[in-house]
Amino acid sequence: MVYIEKWYKKFISYSGITIGVAIMAVSLNFFLEPNTIAPGGVTGLAIVIKKITGAPVYITNLVINIPLFILGMLMLGGIFGAKTLFATIGLSFFLKIVPYKVVTTDLLLSSIFGGVLMGIGLGIVFREGGTTGGSDLAGAILNKKFPALSTSVFMMVIDTLVVIIAGVANKKIEVSLYSIISLYVSVKVIDLMLEGFGYLKGFMIITDKPLEVSETIMERLNRGVTLFKGKGMYTKEEKDILLCVVNRSQFAKIKEIVLAIDRDAFIMITEMNEVIGEGFKEIEKK
Repeated sequence: MVYIEKWYKKFISYSGITIGVAIMAVSLNFFLEPNTIAPGGVTGLAIVIKKITGAPVYITNLVINIPLFILGMLMLGGIFGAKTLFATIGLSFFLKIVPYKVVTTDLLLSSIFGGVLMGIGLGIVFREGGTTGGSDLAGAILNKKFPALSTSVFMMVIDTLVVIIAGVANKKIEVSLYSIISLYVSVKVIDLMLEGFGYLKGFMIITDKPLEVSETIMERLNRGVTLFKGKGMYTKEEKDILLCVVNRSQFAKIKEIVLAIDRDAFIMITEMNEVIGEGFKEIEKK
């Protein structure tokens, strides 16, 4: 039974990666490549190389990423693993079979929609524990060699160089600018895919009526409340701090509850990307 469950999870994971790289291929073949928009990474560099030499993107993607993968395995001990190899080969496969189609020649539309689709595809791949090689793998290799700089810094440098080269190859600075837009959009969509839509809000409430406030929240909103003990460093007085997480539909209600009970309450509100536990997302038991 355990073996079947593990096999099933692997199947779901690799199916997700397959869907992710297929969406990336649509982004590249429909929006980005036809307009020489290069949103960083190896695929962006492959688009530039095609503009200069005519070499197909799917071949260049493999020619650059496979040696990177091997070097990464040797230097990093295989932390990128089979899923990265699967995603890299899968992306080239879909770049080959997805038809090349110019959906629009408008650079702004191409950069936005290409970036959105690229972000969705990469987000799915990342959520399933894979990568497509590229700047993240190159950044990790360079970080191993030059630990004074972080992987993210190297990734930023690589992506920036690719964006600049795209403008030079096309002899239009606008291409570089639109490539930056596409890169920015894809990064934001990836964050959204990985962190969620931020439908949860965290409340920290400092009040002189903690019992009444917490009981009313639990009764009316059916949300748990945690009490912390604090101390005001200006007054040196002991303070009760309530912590509560609610969804957006309860956002206004909890403020009304707190202020109706204690007009002098101090309320801090923060966006919560993910909450794991009872009443929210349950962590999977192995």
